[in-house]
Amino acid sequence: MDFDLRPFDAADADWLVSQHATYYAKAEGFDDSFGPLVHRIIEGFVEAHDNTCEAGWIAHQGDQRLGSIFCVRKDDTTAKLRLFYVVQDARGTGVAQALLDQCLGFARAAGYAGLTLWTHESHAAAGRIYTRNGLTRTHAEPVHSFGVDLVEETWQIAF
Repeated sequence: MDFDLRPFDAADADWLVSQHATYYAKAEGFDDSFGPLVHRIIEGFVEAHDNTCEAGWIAHQGDQRLGSIFCVRKDDTTAKLRLFYVVQDARGTGVAQALLDQCLGFARAAGYAGLTLWTHESHAAAGRIYTRNGLTRTHAEPVHSFGVDLVEETWQIAF
């Protein structure tokens, strides 16, 4: 699949919130509290991100958006991966790997000593790509979030 990556733009926000809310409601039964969480994350990024150590990207094919990933500051030494998403039709095509490569490369270049992320155990494909790229699951905890029972996971990598 031919695709490109470009910087996230505020005009992508509605698409990104809609994609996350719709997909996770359908695939995992998430309730309507998930979309507003994604909206708050994006809103905070748009309003206050630091270009020197935080960035977001959109994978696209022409005008069609295929996915997203963000690298934000957790603390002075640690980056945090956020909003990693690939549309169903682009899964298995290299889009996810390209997005993850972009995020990890940016985090290294920005001087972070490592990266962390939060996800759910049910995202098995994401876990496989994280493992292939050297991340390790460091924590798992059963929770009830977004109207369903989940196992939250923390993954990390040191550079």
